[in-house]
Amino acid sequence: MANGSPDGASGLGRFVRMVGAAALALLLLVAAGWNSWQTAQYVVLTKGRDQGTVTLAACGSSDDCTGPFTPKGAATARPEVTVSLPVRHHVGDTVDVVMEPGTDTGVRAGFGGLLFAWVPFGGALLLAALVVAAGLRTSRIAWGLATAGAVLLGGAFLTL
Repeated sequence: MANGSPDGASGLGRFVRMVGAAALALLLLVAAGWNSWQTAQYVVLTKGRDQGTVTLAACGSSDDCTGPFTPKGAATARPEVTVSLPVRHHVGDTVDVVMEPGTDTGVRAGFGGLLFAWVPFGGALLLAALVVAAGLRTSRIAWGLATAGAVLLGGAFLTL
């Protein structure tokens, strides 16, 4: 046993493990947060953006659906825009969207769209919980991360 520790790990080894686990958890959360923000910004910061509805005309084998955009306010109508939606939406449904500037891509608006945009971050919270539990051995923080991730993913699922 090195340095009299019961698990045989040296102080330096524990320090390296903890720093590595903390860095990995932080990297996961920052990368997923950045990825989620790339979509969520259109739902959160709607001022000055084209808002309206899309009547779904076609939904392919992926989660992408297309249809005409009907604006609310001063936005311009568009004959066909693409919206990434979960599978529960069907042709003929009307979905509130916010348009990404300079594209024909819409992002689902409202609370459901906000939760759907943060799904990658919810998954990263769950993964970071495992890293924190195994690497840092702090179960309270790990359970907190896991609970936050599960609540976010569950909320997104319920608002699909």
